[in-house]
Amino acid sequence: MTTLAAIQAARDRIAGAAIRTPLVRLYAGPDAAEIYLKLECLQPVNSFKIRGATNAVLLAPAEQLASGLVTASAGNMAQGVAWAARELGLPATILVPDTAPEAKLAAITRLGGTVLKLPYDQWWGTIVSGWAEGIDGLFVHPVQDPGVIAGNGTIGLEILEDLPDPDVVVIPYGGGGLTCGIASAVKALRPETRIITAEPEGGSAFAAAMAAGGPADVDFRPSFVDGAGSRRVLDTMWPQVSPLVDEALALPVADVAAAVRTLAERARIIAEGAGALAPAAALTGRAGSGKIVCVVSGGNINLSKLAEILTSAGS
Repeated sequence: MTTLAAIQAARDRIAGAAIRTPLVRLYAGPDAAEIYLKLECLQPVNSFKIRGATNAVLLAPAEQLASGLVTASAGNMAQGVAWAARELGLPATILVPDTAPEAKLAAITRLGGTVLKLPYDQWWGTIVSGWAEGIDGLFVHPVQDPGVIAGNGTIGLEILEDLPDPDVVVIPYGGGGLTCGIASAVKALRPETRIITAEPEGGSAFAAAMAAGGPADVDFRPSFVDGAGSRRVLDTMWPQVSPLVDEALALPVADVAAAVRTLAERARIIAEGAGALAPAAALTGRAGSGKIVCVVSGGNINLSKLAEILTSAGS
């Protein structure tokens, strides 16, 4: 758990880089829960990652920045780090898995980042080890860096300022940095609010860990929900995140695709797979009742995939 003071300091530090995103109501029917969307897909890089990346980089001593920035990311953290590097006039090297969508890779290139594709297992090994061997620059870990977590936590502050009494906050779970940050802020200020995580089936490592009482390997199956889910919870994140979470959900990919369509049809919001996880949990009733805040974490989806989902059942 990161401290409330660290999160509050991060908010001041990243002002001017990350925007304060709106919290909007999604009407889901007369008998449905009261669903609210925290639209992080509207950030300058279309993802919440700009918050944590900017905070971590601004916390680093100048001498550590001299050789540039490095991160390992499926796409969104890559854009956050590339954005921060561009603002500071630094080079950025981004290690991506060979499954990363072209929409995210193109965005990294637009921001001036250098993309290095790795086989998924090698890329995941970099995240587990927290080290990019043979590459110069400050490695900004996409998940477990304390500055990243505190920056992510600023979302929690904004949620409670706009809706002081949510019953539930649903957060997509990728590596745990977003959940740890938001939940730390929410539990510090309103401990009775339930925190629910959402992952895709075929990558529900956190749900498996919650059931087993600790990190456990799962049969990872890639899908268009590329920004969330993994084959195993990071051992470093488990003790930080598990005390903060009340329930962990694993959602069928078809339900996530349906949520992408619903957000586009009813709210004119474009969400990527990970960004639609939390709304999928609420729209299917699995997040319960009352006032439910869904973190729409990003909107970086290949247009061809979006078109497929909007005109079919998705996959």
